[in-house]
Amino acid sequence: MQDFGNLPRDLFLEIFLRLPVESLMRFKCVCRSWYALISNPEFISKHLNYNRNINEFVLVKRSLLTCLGKKENMFSVVSRKQFSSVNIVVDLPLFKKKPYLQLLGHCDGIICLSNYRDEIVLCNPATKESMVLPKSCLPCFSSNPNLIPQTNALGFGYDLKNQQYKMVRIVSYWEELDDNLPQLSRVEVYTMGTDSWREIKHVKVPANVQFSPCFETYFNGAFHWHAMDCNKNEVILSFNMGEEDFQVITTPDFLSIYDNSICRSLLVWNGCLALIIYPGKGTEKSFQICVMEKYGVKESWTRKLTIGPLTGVEKPLMFWKNDGEILMEGSDGQAVSYNLITKEIKNLQIYGVPKSFQTVDYVSSLVSIRRRKSNA
Repeated sequence: MQDFGNLPRDLFLEIFLRLPVESLMRFKCVCRSWYALISNPEFISKHLNYNRNINEFVLVKRSLLTCLGKKENMFSVVSRKQFSSVNIVVDLPLFKKKPYLQLLGHCDGIICLSNYRDEIVLCNPATKESMVLPKSCLPCFSSNPNLIPQTNALGFGYDLKNQQYKMVRIVSYWEELDDNLPQLSRVEVYTMGTDSWREIKHVKVPANVQFSPCFETYFNGAFHWHAMDCNKNEVILSFNMGEEDFQVITTPDFLSIYDNSICRSLLVWNGCLALIIYPGKGTEKSFQICVMEKYGVKESWTRKLTIGPLTGVEKPLMFWKNDGEILMEGSDGQAVSYNLITKEIKNLQIYGVPKSFQTVDYVSSLVSIRRRKSNA
């Protein structure tokens, strides 16, 4: 290829693989050959894998109060190595009318945001590319028009089997919105790059998704929610992005009866699902960590340790720092990091409205939200 100067092509490529996305986006304007290289799917895949291996950053979303007393979203990229953070601009027109969008997940540089009703956004903060997904393909249930439809669950992740990014939505139909269980549920999937939803008609939703802070997790090719089965047993509901079917994962025996005074968070720790149980209220909280050492096997749940009691900590957010620390939200709206070995808490200079923090592992990438397949 031309325009590499006196550098060998392989050396030039190695240099480009180490550059941040923001620089590469500017370099696309230098000449045609640079544009072709940076836009090439093989280069995009190699650049993504390089950044994955570094595994350096965490994306933190929280709300801030403006001088007019209104809430607005704020995103920060936090370095795992230095505890330093940089605010990034996610310029979405939807923010102006929907300031309370929730962060549903991240995959290969793409984040998913939603108001959990009818607006879902995919965005690559590094490339500034974003897109509002089309409306649901599931209208009111024609057999019984009196049933009330409501989005009950959303999940974003990667289909390892077909190498595609997907969004799954569960729409439940209720006689009354305060009923314990819906009359029925339907499922639809959006595959990135298709610009349309399709209903998955062959599956039955075996449990009803319940809200629990910091629980929704993509792991092992599947998305996971906190749920309750028809016998009112507490379970983890998972949706496999490749097979497009559901699995019910049984929780530890001591959680079989639902207790709404206890919070549960589902995180990933040392390559396993970790369930964290803690009180919903109180100035002092202890956090019990249970790990599923063999995925999907109830008998493999193991109580690993208990953190605390800690004062002024609201909830866990994620494990980080090579899984040796846990990032948490303080009751005053400040991020803190708890070291599992030294049992010390470090205050981070990241602030927000209390109970508004969300975090995901983050890798900066050139992946386009309009691509149908990934070569990664």
